[in-house]
Amino acid sequence: MSASVKESLQLQLLEMEMLFSMFPNQGEVKLEDVNALTNIKRYLEGTREALPPKIEFVITLQIEEPKVKIDLQVTMPHSYPYVALQLFGRSSELDRHQQLLLNKGLTSYIGTFDPGELCVCAAIQWLQDNSASYFLSRKLVYEPSTQAKPVKNTFLRMWIYSHHIYQQDLRKKILDVGKRLDVTGFCMTGKPGIICVEGFKEHCEEFWHTIRYPNWKHISCKHAESMETEGNGEDLRLFHSFEELLLEAHGDYGLRNDYHMNLGQFLEFLKKHKSEHVFQILFGIESKSSES
Repeated sequence: MSASVKESLQLQLLEMEMLFSMFPNQGEVKLEDVNALTNIKRYLEGTREALPPKIEFVITLQIEEPKVKIDLQVTMPHSYPYVALQLFGRSSELDRHQQLLLNKGLTSYIGTFDPGELCVCAAIQWLQDNSASYFLSRKLVYEPSTQAKPVKNTFLRMWIYSHHIYQQDLRKKILDVGKRLDVTGFCMTGKPGIICVEGFKEHCEEFWHTIRYPNWKHISCKHAESMETEGNGEDLRLFHSFEELLLEAHGDYGLRNDYHMNLGQFLEFLKKHKSEHVFQILFGIESKSSES
C-alpha cells in the first residue's frame, strides 16, 4: 500500500530536523527556498491548500582525509522516501571522470534502501567513509588495465519546460553551461521556453542542477529518456551541438516580451530530429502528423 504525500512530507521534516542537528552551523545546510519547511508545515496543518514546492538543499561536507570539501545537492520528491531521492555530489578537487565514478557509487549505495527508508544521513556517512578513494591522482584513475571490462554508461535526454525564457543573462548562462559540459541539444527562447539536453547522465544532471540554482522556480523536467551504452554515446545523440533555437513569435507586444512561440514550427523542428512524440508530453496536444 502506497503512503500518502502527507505521510512522506512528515518523514521529510523529521529527516531535516536530524540534518540540522548534525550540521548546526549557519550555512552548512543551504535550502534553495528558505521558506520550504515552513510551507510544508503549513500544508500539513491545513493552513495552506496548495502542495508546497519540493525540499531542495545543498550540504557542504568536510572530508578529513584528504582535506577536501564535497557539496551534496539533494532534492526530495514529494513522495520520498517511498520514491527515489535525487542526489548529486560535486567537488572542485574531482575531475569529470572521478565525479562520475563518485556519483555512480553513491547512487548504487542508495539503491540498496527499501521504499520508506530515510537515506540522506546514510548518504552523508557513505561519502565520509568512501569518498577518499575517488580523490586519487589522475594517473592512478586513468592507468590502463589489460583486463579492463567495458564500462556501461547511462545516456540521458531531458526535456525541460519553463513558462518563459526571455532574459539575456539567463539565456547566456544556459548556452555557456551547455557548451562547457559534454552535452548537446537546444534552448528555445520565448514563451514557453523549452530546453532539451542530452549526454551522459552525470553531465545532464549537472546541467539541470546548475541552470536551476539559485532561484529558477517555474521550470520542470517534463520527460526523460535513458539508454545504456558502452561507447561514447555519439550514436544516440539527436543533436550535434548545444544551440539556441529562435522561432517566429505570435503576439509580439514590444517591451513586454509577452509573445508565444510558433508551436507549428517547433513541431516541424521536432520531426526533423525524430522527437515528434515529445510534443504531446510537453503541451498536452496531440501532434498532427503529415504522414497520417
